[in-house]
Amino acid sequence: MSATIQAHASVSSSNAIPEHTLLVGLGLTSFAGLLLELALTRLFSVVLFYHFAFLAISIALLGLGAGGVFAYLLKSRLARFPTRTLAARLCIINSVLVLLVLEIVLHVPVALTVTGKNFLHLSALYLAAAVPFFMTGLLFSVAFARETWRVSRLYGADLSGGALACLAVVPLLNWIGGPNTILAAAVAMAAAAAVWASSPMARKTAAGLMAAFAILIAANHANRLIDVVYAKGMFRDPAWVEFASWNALSRVEVDRQDEAKAIVIDADASTYIMNCDLAHWHGSEWEHDLMSAPPALANVLRPHGEFAIIGPGGGVDVLRAVASGSPSVTGIEINPIIADTIMRGRYADYALHLYERPEVHIHVTDGRSYLRSTPQQFDVVQMTLVDTWASTAAGAFALSENNLYTVEAFREYFQHLKPDGMIAITRWEFRQPREALRVVAVAMEALHGLGITNPARNFIVASQGALDEDGIPVVVLAKKAAFTAEEESAVRAHFDRYDDLEPLYLPSETGHNPFADLIASNDPYRFAQSYAYNVAPVSDNAPFFFFTLKPGQILGHQGLQNGIDWKVNLGVLVLILVLVISLAAVLGFLILPLALQTRRQSPLPLLYFVAVGLGYILVEITFIQRFVLFLGHPTYALTVVIFLLMLSSGTGSLFSRRWLRRSEMAWMPLVLVIVALVADVFFLSHILTAWVGLRLGSRLMVSGLLLVPLGFVMGMPFPTGLRALAGASPLDVPSAPTADIEDKGNAVEWAWAMNAAASVLGSVLAMVIAIQFGLNVTLACGVGAYVLALLLLPSLHTQHA
Repeated sequence: MSATIQAHASVSSSNAIPEHTLLVGLGLTSFAGLLLELALTRLFSVVLFYHFAFLAISIALLGLGAGGVFAYLLKSRLARFPTRTLAARLCIINSVLVLLVLEIVLHVPVALTVTGKNFLHLSALYLAAAVPFFMTGLLFSVAFARETWRVSRLYGADLSGGALACLAVVPLLNWIGGPNTILAAAVAMAAAAAVWASSPMARKTAAGLMAAFAILIAANHANRLIDVVYAKGMFRDPAWVEFASWNALSRVEVDRQDEAKAIVIDADASTYIMNCDLAHWHGSEWEHDLMSAPPALANVLRPHGEFAIIGPGGGVDVLRAVASGSPSVTGIEINPIIADTIMRGRYADYALHLYERPEVHIHVTDGRSYLRSTPQQFDVVQMTLVDTWASTAAGAFALSENNLYTVEAFREYFQHLKPDGMIAITRWEFRQPREALRVVAVAMEALHGLGITNPARNFIVASQGALDEDGIPVVVLAKKAAFTAEEESAVRAHFDRYDDLEPLYLPSETGHNPFADLIASNDPYRFAQSYAYNVAPVSDNAPFFFFTLKPGQILGHQGLQNGIDWKVNLGVLVLILVLVISLAAVLGFLILPLALQTRRQSPLPLLYFVAVGLGYILVEITFIQRFVLFLGHPTYALTVVIFLLMLSSGTGSLFSRRWLRRSEMAWMPLVLVIVALVADVFFLSHILTAWVGLRLGSRLMVSGLLLVPLGFVMGMPFPTGLRALAGASPLDVPSAPTADIEDKGNAVEWAWAMNAAASVLGSVLAMVIAIQFGLNVTLACGVGAYVLALLLLPSLHTQHA
């Protein structure tokens, strides 16, 4: 027996870990790792830009995969340490590393400019953030390799810990904020060290770290000792900030800007808090400024109408509607910090209690969710510059922009209008129009779906000045009925009063511009084919409203730099860059070493784990996006979908060791997964649409019925594959060390690394596929990955033939 095998055998025989210690230790470590990952997505969205939240997911998965590779390369050295000793030391080190990562992320300025200094800063941030996940991957890889005979329970503990992190991240972000949630991950990692520890000194060290981090969290929560220093590459002067608060949706602060106060979301998007005395509205500067803006056309045409305002923010549209004479203004604000803490709380006096007026009704929820649940009909449904420049806690799915701007959404808006009502959507526009132009395209397609064959007289489009520069607000008014001559005359009279306003399209004066050309074509898809930008209507299946680049523009310098929508365009480039990096990492750190180190073996068994990891992440991402609409809130979708999938997958993993007593039976869950997913490809969206009107509690029950059985069987292929690969006993009984134990351990570590790396690739690939082809195709690709795993399954058994 070789020295390495003897060392491994010595560790195996002398390191009998109690089952509860092993499972609780793994569960806590998994909890801490996933909590850190999700909290980093929120922090990256603030200090960088929203699309870099996606980067946190890839950093985490790459770190986990690299840990598996490291475990393989230094197997002989690691074999000298008992599992508990090694795990405790790694968790202690990791808890300290989490604090260092937090400081680096907050203090390293990264602007979105192409300079060598910026590249170095981003690289430093990237590498630093990957280290805790590397340590976690190393721990998990060693534990799985040494305890393969009970891998089903280990995998179940891993998934259960991750599920609890998904459940905890939203309340933690709401209660203690982004930086403190990362510190909470450090507390959890120190707690895991205490569980793993086998010596009094290690336990005392872990307990001391837990206490120190808990005290730091309490002090930071009270005094903001650790908070955002640099955001978007710029120093955030604390003197500007009057108030700041975090939740799962964003970091919201109130800044002093001369005499005004602005609500700033994730150090980027902003909305001013209204401070107007309505008793002195007429003839005031407030009236001139607000009524000379394009959204005011809705108030001109429906001064006494009932308004539904999605995303009212600091109250600009609300103030304009109330001042114009609206008897009922319904504001639908998704962020409770803005609606409750600021506008109806801390700054209610400054806003002159605008949101507490009797004609103003504020609801804290998602816009579409509210409209679906209310029977009320409105004269105007209005959205003014409602962006999603901030990541939700979903992080990885930040590029799946906004379900408020899809054809299905507009159809719902039209259905909640009175017979002569209108929608009023304002977007930023450019020298070469694309955002407001796409609003027209989406509205046109929605009107077609409602039976209006030629809506040429159903639109009015106006801008604040000529489109001779970027960043001009443009309003699109659209009705189910044609605009009348009297309405058009009222609009013209308003243009005469306010010279800043300029018509881009009137039913009787179409003009010569892209808006007139699009409406005249009466075919938004054909128009988009010949137009410079992709302004085709978007649907719930691919809700990428803000992504307007065509394939040939994506890598072009002009496509990146042209227009203030560069944030979206750069986000796509980041997505492509991460995809390239992921491919290079998989090839360079996994496939190539595998080819060099395992010449005696076929690579097919390990490719099985690539297929399983790829399939799982593709399905998970698709389901989260699908359930955003069903549950009415991106936070609900993240929490419910990942929690249910991970918890049920963990249960399936635990059950698999009894149900699948022979590894040759592993084909059964794969077949069940494939059949269920094929059904979901064709029927899931219809089921969710049909039941979307249920109460939230009922929708949560429906979510459980749809997700838990699927997650249960999706949790079986990975652990059963590991047991088959390692040749573990079908009854999960530990066997004595044999001459091939080293090869088995190596294979398990490689399988872990391959599965993690496939998740990296899949998380990026899912977004690329969704942007290009839609969510149904993304889910179908997940089916294809599981079919590939089924085809590769026999290779796991021939490995030991």
